[in-house]
Amino acid sequence: MSVAKKQYKRITVKSLIEMKANAEKIAMLTAYDYTMAKIVDHAGIDIILVGDSASNVMAGHETTLPITLDQMIYHASSVIRAIERCLVVVDLPFGTYQGNSRKALESAIRIMKESGGHAVKLEGGSEISESVSRILTAGIPVMGHLGLTPQSIYKFGTYTVRAKEEAEANKLIEDAILLQELGCFALVLEKVPAKLAEKVAKKLSIPVIGIGAGAGVDGQVLVMHDMLGMTHEFNPRFLRRYLNLYDEMSGAFKNYIADVKSLDFPNEKEQY
Repeated sequence: MSVAKKQYKRITVKSLIEMKANAEKIAMLTAYDYTMAKIVDHAGIDIILVGDSASNVMAGHETTLPITLDQMIYHASSVIRAIERCLVVVDLPFGTYQGNSRKALESAIRIMKESGGHAVKLEGGSEISESVSRILTAGIPVMGHLGLTPQSIYKFGTYTVRAKEEAEANKLIEDAILLQELGCFALVLEKVPAKLAEKVAKKLSIPVIGIGAGAGVDGQVLVMHDMLGMTHEFNPRFLRRYLNLYDEMSGAFKNYIADVKSLDFPNEKEQY
């Protein structure tokens, strides 16, 4: 007999813990601007991630590293003004928390005060534990991120699957447990073997959100531009495209151009 799922008027950190306990999967997507965030929120998404992936899909950079704290605050502020229900998590960008817990706290406080975001996300495990702890002491919720950590791309040299070898897999499990013990409310696992991700999800009482980590976790996250088919060059195995907006938008633009040049637009009904 199926159990009716609880309806949440507003998603909070507590809601997500309850969802895991009730075996209800968590849906998370990125958003970076008011208009798109409003649509995603009204559709019923649980979490919007204002990701540093804005560096790639919004600004055209090759990596996530160039985006600044000021830019992340701008994107997060735009998203916050649009939402009514979902939880908004904001990435702390590269260079704002690594190796300096005081700077990490200052960065997180700026995000919370200036954007109105609900939580921050940091990449890494034991090496950033001091920064995570310090942010948490201010009452700021923290989401962890392990596996493929894009801010460390030049360390790894590739975006390939992480933790395939036993030593790295054991380190990932240890880091996941550590992040939970420190007080993180959730964890993202990116591009790790599905069996390992499921093992981590079963070990933890906090939700584990996967991207390229299989179905055995507590929820999924995708970059909005990827799942809508706007970034048509990007084709990882884990990506399911729900639309092909690249072709649809290109067609609309071409039709508009043709109508303007042929004097078909505007017609008599489209003018004053």
